[in-house]
Amino acid sequence: MRIVRFDCDGQVGYGILEDDWIQVLADFPGEAVALTGERIRTDTVRLLAPATPPNVLAIGLNYRQHARETGKELPDHPLLFIKATTAVIGPGDPIVLPVEHPDEVDYEAELAMVIGRTARRVPVDQALAHVLGFTCANDVSARDCQLRLDGQWARGKSFDTFCPLGPWIETELDPAKVAVSSHLNGTPMQHGNTADLIFGCAELIAHLSQAMTLLPGTVILTGTPAGVGVARKPPVFLRPGDTIAVTVDGVGTLRNPVVSAL
Repeated sequence: MRIVRFDCDGQVGYGILEDDWIQVLADFPGEAVALTGERIRTDTVRLLAPATPPNVLAIGLNYRQHARETGKELPDHPLLFIKATTAVIGPGDPIVLPVEHPDEVDYEAELAMVIGRTARRVPVDQALAHVLGFTCANDVSARDCQLRLDGQWARGKSFDTFCPLGPWIETELDPAKVAVSSHLNGTPMQHGNTADLIFGCAELIAHLSQAMTLLPGTVILTGTPAGVGVARKPPVFLRPGDTIAVTVDGVGTLRNPVVSAL
């Protein structure tokens, strides 16, 4: 099942995508799915980010090959950082290069989990039962802020438009072995597989839920595979006019243009 969030003539809603039609839902389908009986055509709507998360939690250095390309040791526990919810945008929305820091903005293709049921101190073997589904994410990052200027990651990961999500939530996916890739202007940049994750999806939910309550709609970015721009020689950063696409097999493709703030 593919769950979408959409705008139809200024009215925002959730629905189940079925070919050229959307079965409209009463609300975000966290604890239960409630159909209204209304159907609308997909060509009359604009797809939005498929969730409005109360929190966006993200994990750094969670692919073995990505950790190696950065020259870092493999972490012995999940490395959590948080992206501002105001960074969330949807499919087709522009990534805006910040006025003050436009030169080292990087892409990071990721599989993201969307929590459907409240999770608090859940064991690993019950963790995935709290997931509504999965979507594509791009953990856009201003590397100068993240790596040199700030001494921590929050600002560099949280500029407005730095968290594209979409195009929908796929509820039927086994996250254990899923290909995750990115293409910049059609050129392959990243190609990894969740089999390379250091900490799998269930482990992440169990770990995070020991510290904080994971509310319905919470988005968890599970990490990015090797091939990011900052690790290339020479580095490759996003520029106005680019299009960056993130593909998660079994989910779909999230595309966003890149524009200047000026």
